[in-house]
Amino acid sequence: MIVRKSQAEIDALREAGRVVAVAHEAIREAAVVGTTLLELDAIADQVLRDAGATSAFRGYQPHFAPSPFPGVICASVNDVVVHGIPDHYALQDGDVCSIDLGAVLDGWVGDAAVTHLIGTPRPEDVELARRTDEALAAGIAAAVPGNRIGDIAAAIGAIAAAHGYGTPAGWGGHGVGREMHEDPSVPNEGRPGRGLKLKPGLVIAIEPMFMAGGGHDVRIDADGWTVRTVDGTRAAHSEHTIAVTEDGPRILTTP
Repeated sequence: MIVRKSQAEIDALREAGRVVAVAHEAIREAAVVGTTLLELDAIADQVLRDAGATSAFRGYQPHFAPSPFPGVICASVNDVVVHGIPDHYALQDGDVCSIDLGAVLDGWVGDAAVTHLIGTPRPEDVELARRTDEALAAGIAAAVPGNRIGDIAAAIGAIAAAHGYGTPAGWGGHGVGREMHEDPSVPNEGRPGRGLKLKPGLVIAIEPMFMAGGGHDVRIDADGWTVRTVDGTRAAHSEHTIAVTEDGPRILTTP
């Protein structure tokens, strides 16, 4: 069921989103060569605690997962597309590290993802991350009243196709509210003019995931969470939670 939010509820979601943004800024400063993924997880945990928020990820167990997610962040390095579990891996020069983070504040959720290029990045990784961010911006720009979910999906998919990137089949954005994953689904590829009509009060996470090798196939590790490219090529992930308003899309996960 799709529930549109009131202005007061969107403002509350904005406060949760602000906590997420602050945590991402702290992670950005710490995401350097030699830092472990568990250290980044601890930084995010502390930011959330200081804000009186809790993790939307830790303990979360959707239908496809064999066990609850153990981390505050999803830390996806190089060929991991999404849902990487933070561990003792120390970031290396040239790594691509996507951090996805969700917070719950006063019962409302914020959700955003950022791709970090560690040390001296490869030019092709700079391009991959840049185009993923560009797709996020294009998807957000399409999130206006009167458009449809398909317009967001088409805007993202057009950038992927233009640059030869793939998007993982079955993975994309979603509604956000009291729960981290609400209706509707927001695909990263689709046809314009199709799907749910966008109306003011709809709050969604838009999150392009681009795979350098093209295609749509991914594989999932034995942990039931970690989603990887099948060919070992690298991936990037960019996400904001936004509200559809009469005045255009309002990004809720900025500092």
